[in-house]
Amino acid sequence: MSENEHLEQEEIFSQVLRAGRRTYFFDVRATKAEDYYLTITESKKFTHDDGSFHYKKHKIYLYKEDFEEFNEMLKAATDYILDEKGEEVISERHQKDFKRPSDDESDDTVSTESFTDVNFEDI
Repeated sequence: MSENEHLEQEEIFSQVLRAGRRTYFFDVRATKAEDYYLTITESKKFTHDDGSFHYKKHKIYLYKEDFEEFNEMLKAATDYILDEKGEEVISERHQKDFKRPSDDESDDTVSTESFTDVNFEDI
């Protein structure tokens, strides 16, 4: 098989989802027996201080015999998240002014001594 035939075989069907620094690739590929399977690849871009960058990739291989159960579990998990937390992204990391707390700031307890008791009828 020539290199071009090999490339054509790998490009049976493909979709790309760009999501910020992440890109997801959904690629249909063929086994040696000419059956199809799905690869899902997450590619994440990392930029170095000097401006250069690299990508880290993670890949999942999903075969036809697992499609139905995989789809059911994916739907159940995503439905659960949306039912519990809604569609709004609430992660601090998605805020433009997000700063990772230093070790001495990571104490989750909050003192109420600095709060002022306000009665709205006084306003």
